[in-house]
Amino acid sequence: MRSSAASRIQTVLAGLVTVAVVAVIAVVVLFSPQESPPECRSWTAEQRENAATVIRAGQDLGLSERDQTIAVMTAMGESSLRNLDYGDWETSGVRNPDGSPTTSVGLFQQQDEWGPRDARMDPYTAATMFYRAMLAEVPEPERLAMEPTLVAHRTQINAQPDHYAPYWPAAVALAAELAGGERAPAGTDAAGSGGC
Repeated sequence: MRSSAASRIQTVLAGLVTVAVVAVIAVVVLFSPQESPPECRSWTAEQRENAATVIRAGQDLGLSERDQTIAVMTAMGESSLRNLDYGDWETSGVRNPDGSPTTSVGLFQQQDEWGPRDARMDPYTAATMFYRAMLAEVPEPERLAMEPTLVAHRTQINAQPDHYAPYWPAAVALAAELAGGERAPAGTDAAGSGGC
């Protein structure tokens, strides 16, 4: 009889603990600050100017609006459109596959093999280097058939092929805004590109 009562008490206590844990999780989720999706961010004047520079470099090379938007997406994913004079080595101790410290800087977080540091720190030149690498690594018509994140991945050789995907809607929105709302790059997909 006692073991039966003890068993019921344990069952009730386990139920109460479960309810308490669920309540704590609910409170944490409800009251934790949520980061806005990338397309909902307010871009600073500097970030907007950097995006405009990336677009202008693509226009000067005669590239499509889609290619220009891919470059903006890539810079968002690499630096949040900030011209950083440091990279993953300084912030996280990230090393290259050969064990050497990374040397990435600038909008596209380009390493030494991309060119001189001054060139990588100049947004227009860095964008031009990105476009030239993109054209070499992913020529048409293959580029037109690929998802934007895969084009960026093949160009940048990021560790994660889908790293840039969350930035595509934001890049589409910002590129359209910078063009006065008249742009809708080919390959824009309605899924995930809605408003905030």
